[in-house]
This record gives sequence, C-alpha cells and structure tokens, in this order.
Amino acid sequence: MNLFKRSNPSAAKPSSEPKVEPIHVTDADFDEVILKSELPAVVDLWADWCGPCHMIAPSVQQLAEAYQGRAVVAKLNVDENPNVPGRYGIMGIPTLLYFKNGKEVDRQVGVTSYANLARKLENLLS
Repeated sequence: MNLFKRSNPSAAKPSSEPKVEPIHVTDADFDEVILKSELPAVVDLWADWCGPCHMIAPSVQQLAEAYQGRAVVAKLNVDENPNVPGRYGIMGIPTLLYFKNGKEVDRQVGVTSYANLARKLENLLS
C-alpha cells in the first residue's frame, strides 16, 4: 500500500479544452497580424538564449489564455526576425510592445508580473 499516493480523479482526465498559445509572428507577417488587427495587441520580443525571456513566458502564455478573443497576444523571436526590433528601437529583451489601432501605445522592458502585463492590456481595452 502506497501511503503517499493521493487519489484525484479530476487530475487523471485530460483537458478537453485546447491550450491557447500566443501567436508566433515574423518580420514577414507582423504588419498584417499586429498593425492591421482590429483588436489591441501585445507582442513579446524574445530569444531562446535569454533567461529573463523564459521567466516571463508563462505570464505571456497566461495573457493569451485570459484575453483570447479580446486581444492578440504574440511572440516574435528577435534572432530570427531582426527587422521589427530594429524598426521599434529594441535595445534589450524581453520587451513587450502594446499596440492599438496599428500604433505602439506602451511597452514593458524586462521581467514583470502577470498583473502588470494584464493591467497594461486592460488599459487598451477600455
């Protein structure tokens, strides 16, 4: 008898809900997906080698889930897509750019909490 095993019937069932992921954008489709979006958008500029980028990734994932259908949440790899970071003068990552009506209206540089990211996005929805 295993005294440490706990029975949790709900944990055994796989979720029927598909996991919502941030959209991956590139230099080629950035304008179409982000700037022409009718919804507010937030873009996480990141790189695979960047430790702080990995630290903020769960918060970006959470934004994608929480704001599905109300905002575009996207990620752009700066190593693979250098034009967009150059256009927006990105000097460090992670940087999150916030857009409304095709214009950058806010940005967050460095790691911060989900609450701070969501607050900035909420401001675009009001």
